[in-house]
Amino acid sequence: MNPKVSVIIPAYNTEAYIAKAIESALEQTLNDIELIVVDDGSSDQTVKVAKSFSDQRLKVIVNQENLGVSAARNRALTAAQGEWIAILDSDDWYEPERLEKLVLLAEETNADMIADDLYLIQDGATSPWSTLIQESGEHIDKIIQIDPVYFVKTNVYGQAGSSLGLTKPIFKREFLVKHGIIYDETVSIAEDYWFDMKCLINGARFFIVPKPYYFYRSRSISLVRQSILSRLNQYCVASNSFMQQEAVKKNPALIRALSYNLAVVNKNLAYFQVVVPIKQGKWLTALTEMMKNPYFFYDFISRFNNIIKRRIEYYIMGNKSVFDISYNLQRKRKNSNY
Repeated sequence: MNPKVSVIIPAYNTEAYIAKAIESALEQTLNDIELIVVDDGSSDQTVKVAKSFSDQRLKVIVNQENLGVSAARNRALTAAQGEWIAILDSDDWYEPERLEKLVLLAEETNADMIADDLYLIQDGATSPWSTLIQESGEHIDKIIQIDPVYFVKTNVYGQAGSSLGLTKPIFKREFLVKHGIIYDETVSIAEDYWFDMKCLINGARFFIVPKPYYFYRSRSISLVRQSILSRLNQYCVASNSFMQQEAVKKNPALIRALSYNLAVVNKNLAYFQVVVPIKQGKWLTALTEMMKNPYFFYDFISRFNNIIKRRIEYYIMGNKSVFDISYNLQRKRKNSNY
């Protein structure tokens, strides 16, 4: 008999964290689960830690080379047999009752996918500093259904909103199989967001529960900052490709929302095409990009107060997490791990 839930954990070089993730899955009050860990070519002891658990519900799959988080998740999806698919990053963890609560609510609402709020917790902290919904400015105090237009409008790059693309829904496996939905392996940024969008444009009934059961660990973003131009460029490519799908073209409101988001990303791309070379000391390149983007100075001035405020907090007030929090709330990406 197939398990109720398949929990899939893609992992890459997270030997210090993965045990907590695995324990949180195996200790769920809903014990009718299988846990599939896909190690994506780790060079540390991640595989050894994962294999140290003797629970028969745990299966460890090892990729001999690093293929990327989307490929790792797809391999787990292929192996999964559960009625529901639950995603867990290898440095995050669940509350003990998470799966039991979400499955029950999913069945009550006839959902194809359902997500909870997220606890936001700094690496090394003993308690969360907030939740995703609390920080969003959105007032969500009951279970609500999410449509694709709302999903896009509240996931605008760098702007306040519920950022539901950061949530970790559980998915009805039958729905994913029926529509052939897998992760796009050409995308290495915002995989969750685009996967959720595939579900939504295929008619998925998506519900949000305003109660956090998932601990979302915020870690160093130094690697993220270094790759911001490639990340923004990749978002533009993915967005343009997505808007060419027939199901999207037939929804004018969705096209407008996606087009607005793309315009915001392009604006940020133009800004960072100047800022990044300046930080690297490539003044000629920066000057060339300024000439291409006459609105750079206006954009810089509009950001100036926030830039100064964050640097005062960091250098004078000693808040070393100010950059991590602001970046991770809008666009968490784990370049060195999953």
